[in-house]
Amino acid sequence: MSSSAGIKKELAKMLNQALELEHQARIQYLAHAELLKGINAEPVIERLKEIASDEQKHEGIFRNLVASYLDEEPSMGIAPTHKAKDTKKILEVNLAGEKEAIDFYKKIYQKVIENRTALQYEFETLEHEIRHVIIDEQEHVTELNVLLGI
Repeated sequence: MSSSAGIKKELAKMLNQALELEHQARIQYLAHAELLKGINAEPVIERLKEIASDEQKHEGIFRNLVASYLDEEPSMGIAPTHKAKDTKKILEVNLAGEKEAIDFYKKIYQKVIENRTALQYEFETLEHEIRHVIIDEQEHVTELNVLLGI
């Protein structure tokens, strides 16, 4: 296996883990949105559903990168979900998930940067797409912090 093939396989594995995190996040946000009740629930419900929509877009990005750019099979798995019932706990659980995703996606991003030469025909797309997903996730952290009042 060439250096290029090896790094592509490694990145595909990492991006499949990211895809599973995005599957989990979307399902978790939608489920949590259904659990919220009370006088101030509606804006939080809408925000959780908007974030779930962003996560669905990320799923598509990662699926495309794995299949079209790295020539591997996209995962159909899902990372473990986390239950929560009250608004504060729902926001805290999802905030922790966003931070976990950012930390992991930065590792993927760094791997892409370090292997620029081996990714001669894929580098710019991988770098661009992963960076933009990280930016979206950072926006989610900010939004969840606002909702939590921190």
